[in-house]
Amino acid sequence: MAESQKPAPTGIKVIIVGTGFAGLTAAIECQRKGHSVLVLEKFPELKLLGDIISFGPNSSRLFCRWPGVAEQLEPLSMRADCITLKSWKGDTLFTQYWEGESEEFGIRFDGHRGEFHEILYNHAKEIGVEIRLGARVEDYFEDDEKAGVVVEGGERITADVVLAAEGVRSKGRKIVLGFEDKPKASGYAVYRSWFSADEMAKDPDTRFFTEGGDKHVAWLGPDVHFIAACMKKGKDFSWVCTHRDEADIEESWQLEAPLADARKVLEGWDPVVQKILDKTPEPLIDWKLVYRDPLPTWISKGRRIALIGDAAHPFLPTSIQGASQAMEDGVTMAVCLRECGGPGGVREAVAAFEAMRYERVKSAQKTGEQTRDIWHKADFDAARKNPESMRLRREAWLLGFDAERYAEDQYARTVEVLRRTGLHDTREARALHVPESTAGYLEYAGGNADGQGGAIATETAKDIKAEA
Repeated sequence: MAESQKPAPTGIKVIIVGTGFAGLTAAIECQRKGHSVLVLEKFPELKLLGDIISFGPNSSRLFCRWPGVAEQLEPLSMRADCITLKSWKGDTLFTQYWEGESEEFGIRFDGHRGEFHEILYNHAKEIGVEIRLGARVEDYFEDDEKAGVVVEGGERITADVVLAAEGVRSKGRKIVLGFEDKPKASGYAVYRSWFSADEMAKDPDTRFFTEGGDKHVAWLGPDVHFIAACMKKGKDFSWVCTHRDEADIEESWQLEAPLADARKVLEGWDPVVQKILDKTPEPLIDWKLVYRDPLPTWISKGRRIALIGDAAHPFLPTSIQGASQAMEDGVTMAVCLRECGGPGGVREAVAAFEAMRYERVKSAQKTGEQTRDIWHKADFDAARKNPESMRLRREAWLLGFDAERYAEDQYARTVEVLRRTGLHDTREARALHVPESTAGYLEYAGGNADGQGGAIATETAKDIKAEA
């Protein structure tokens, strides 16, 4: 759609709860497709929080379709030409180069979460999305004609459809599931830090990070991995350390931790890792990885409320797909609402959204478990004999996918099935969209019976260069 052409109004009113990447993508795409959008965010102001976040080619193509966004993200993005994988003692196991990926799949963007988020937030505002800050949603409701939320203080706001995008503790989960569930500790946590690379540049043992372009290095040890990156031409430095952790997450999953805690986990590791720790400011972010059992559904019984992003499907960081799949959710829903023909078709659109997304997300989630296990349970003697076994898997069914185009192409055949089976039985419609890989990476999982979903995904990859 040419951005200069204002889309024809669809008459569909959408409430989106949360301004994470799922919520903002849904808001931007709903606005672009002619829906009336209201976004509610509980925080009274938005701050530049977080550290490194990754958007694969499958989601980055959306940035390229939003005027000015990719151009703003580019100077903030890490552009390392490879990732070097090392053992925890410092031996280089494998260097994986990204040469040719942009031609095969499309561009990707990796950078500071807060900086990226600010760009998307401002873009949403610039194109006319209404965002209310300080609006804490306390409850969700629906009937045959509408859906809505109750905001702190008692205000009730209604729309044709509500998208719950406020993360793993979303209150929308209760109306979808019929009961209140609680997140579980995954058994892992991540220490995280982001700081100026000035001190790294002064030390001859760490200066290599700041010279000759951006750098990306991962150290792998027994049930632990430590990933460091330098970006913005040697200006900023970031590291993350995933490790075992059984702490309770009843109240919070993001805490602060002293640097000494990371030193205990990384005791005896490569001297370069120790020097990175020496230059790291206190405190660290201690981010507990939250686990949710796969939900049987992401949509309410009335088919007017949908969970998107982490509210529906939290990802492990090792998938490198959590933010990308959240964005795919947002654009898919916006397309379904446009294709449904107006407010009278909203319930059908919501059912079609889940049918098109469910099996793909389920398989994508498994990639995080697979990468974590490859790295955390590594046999380093075997890895030295076959170093390529440690590489990050990069597969077309995942990275070459165009969620917007897919939804446009597949909406009609999906609702044809739903009209026959009824909106409350999406199993047959879901089966239309089983991806080429049904359980994570093809290398481990094998394909599905007919490979149709994967074939469509691979086909969309062929036009990526032109799209970007």
